[in-house]
Amino acid sequence: MDGGSEVQMEAPAFCCSTCEGAPTPGHRSAQRFKGRSLSTSSASAYSDHRRNQSLHGPSPVTTFGPKACMLQNPHTVMHIQDPASQRLTWNKSPKSVLVIKKIRDPSLLQPFKELCTFLTEVKNMIVYVEKKVLDDPAISGDEVFAAITKKFCTFREDLDDISNRVDFIICLGGDGTLLYASSLFQESVPPVMAFHLGSLGFLTPFKFDTYQSQVTQIIEGNAAIILRSRLQVRVLRENWEKKDTVDEKGIILTNKDVESNRKAMQYQVLNEVVVDRGPSSYLSNVDLFLDGHLITTVQGDGLIVSTPTGSTAYAVAAGASMIHPNVPAIMITPICPHSLSFRPIVVPAGVELKIKLSPDARNTAWVSFDGRKRQEICHGDSITITTSCFPVPSICFRDPVNDWFESLATCLHWNVRKKQNYLGSEDEEF
Repeated sequence: MDGGSEVQMEAPAFCCSTCEGAPTPGHRSAQRFKGRSLSTSSASAYSDHRRNQSLHGPSPVTTFGPKACMLQNPHTVMHIQDPASQRLTWNKSPKSVLVIKKIRDPSLLQPFKELCTFLTEVKNMIVYVEKKVLDDPAISGDEVFAAITKKFCTFREDLDDISNRVDFIICLGGDGTLLYASSLFQESVPPVMAFHLGSLGFLTPFKFDTYQSQVTQIIEGNAAIILRSRLQVRVLRENWEKKDTVDEKGIILTNKDVESNRKAMQYQVLNEVVVDRGPSSYLSNVDLFLDGHLITTVQGDGLIVSTPTGSTAYAVAAGASMIHPNVPAIMITPICPHSLSFRPIVVPAGVELKIKLSPDARNTAWVSFDGRKRQEICHGDSITITTSCFPVPSICFRDPVNDWFESLATCLHWNVRKKQNYLGSEDEEF
């Protein structure tokens, strides 16, 4: 990368105790920080726990009985390093950082100024900030902070390419800031450190109280990361336009239907793709294809295609299960289907999904990507969805497992219930 540094993940030796018949050696764990703690009674046990087993299952035996075996494929489709050993390291010291701040939130002004001052004055980092952030009168009118803002590099969304200029990203806000950071990078994404300064904070594990020590640790390359898979979405439009044409004799022919070039748009999606009925009062009627085969027609309010990260967002509100981000999968969830038997399903991450309006659909549909870029889908248009090769490397507070279960407990209050009273010996007689 020009002007930046490349990021790699350390890959310590790792063997499977199930297959090798030997205990699995432990790996270096992330340094524990003081901050958010599990709301369960086992918080202290989690804080001292170090994983010594792979998060992947054991490699399956490929011989079956005395004569059968699996046909070997010389072409490796996908190789994923064991998530428990995914750690951040730098080939060169990071020099630039992108700071993303939630817009129109006055409570973030002071943390934003403190962080930027620390990065520029103490760490001598090149700080990138979106231009509309600096247009805030509370920032542009601060004469003391003006000396810091003069050192910033600014950019504009959809106009300036910063993909090869930023070494890592710091988000100040809620989950939406992380989704926005993902949308700025359509290919490789720098590591993302997200501070919980918003409302929910499911994807933002860091507290801002000790930001100096935490940022310093990231710059030194001492952190665990989790690779949050994204969806690569391609919207292909069937454009038919009325155009004036000229025949061989030079006579102008008007109102002749000619097919123009099919317009294709691509998006990288971290949470979900939502197809819904929009403002129409009719049922949404869309066909869902998997690897070219029609698997079902969705009749209802719409359809959600989500990543494991997005399974705890809109999908869980629509009745889907929650999937850990390290599970390679795509979740398909109907929105209010007009069927008692249409349940959410999970499909392998390597499939290709295609969504089209059914030929007999009474109305068009609407699609959005992580809640943005909302647009209408008409007859002949298609939406193709696959797993992207460019995940979001999200920096963990502790490790991928503990961070996820802590978010379930503190943000979604997963399985919160008043404990059942103990049954004493006197009560047993009744």
